[in-house]
Amino acid sequence: MVRGIRPWVEGRQLEDVVRPLCRCKPIAIQPAFSELRKRVQGRVVDRVWRRAKRIVLELNSGDSFLIEPRMTGLMLVADPPDVQHLRFEWRLEGSQANLWFWDRRGLGTITLCRPEERDAIFSRLGPDALEITPDQWWARLSVARRDIKVALLDQKLVAGIGNLYASEILHLCGIHPQTRASRLTRARVQKLHEMTRLVLEEAILHEGSTLSDGTYRNVLNQDGGYQNSHRVYDREGMTCPTCASGTIQRIVQAQRSTFFCSRCQRKR
Repeated sequence: MVRGIRPWVEGRQLEDVVRPLCRCKPIAIQPAFSELRKRVQGRVVDRVWRRAKRIVLELNSGDSFLIEPRMTGLMLVADPPDVQHLRFEWRLEGSQANLWFWDRRGLGTITLCRPEERDAIFSRLGPDALEITPDQWWARLSVARRDIKVALLDQKLVAGIGNLYASEILHLCGIHPQTRASRLTRARVQKLHEMTRLVLEEAILHEGSTLSDGTYRNVLNQDGGYQNSHRVYDREGMTCPTCASGTIQRIVQAQRSTFFCSRCQRKR
């Protein structure tokens, strides 16, 4: 999302922010909207960046918007999928598009933070999945007495890996998702490091995955493209494209669906 938003938003002045009328479950917005609005009117968006799964709009006042889309939240500069799930609007100076936050299920959050508040929030997260080193992986996983798939979703252990991508990463590593994290060898942890970068960078390049429910859209309200590269996710019962002989299976771990190949990812 950040790469899509950045050219539309950076360097532009915030004329106003608006909460569109929405009869659905409200999203969490902090501080109170009246205070938030006063603090941001007339400010310039200096920088747009990402920390794990959070989008950061950094203002020239030092304040930052932290947006956590969660499962169904979208950041858009084009017409949204519908108007009844619009939750927040950043009205920007000039003739270019404004920025919207759209969320079908209302699980997303928007927080306006001072620098010290932002730093405190980020201090509770693990290293970013695109920046963590093999040694950091090893130190964290060697003491994790959980299934590796569950460990990958723990944002305090490593930040930025979602459920879909965890299945894809483990498949490319040849690791069964129910393997205890602490039992991985150094060689397998090195492979995990490499495949995490590969999968996440490929997903970013293709602007994410739009599944059959059509929930995810890029900032221009168009499909992502990474779903065309899925090896296992949402392919239960299909033949594995990697080995061409195993069957993709689905199990549930920590209340989330996990997909893996019964042949490529044998449990040891």
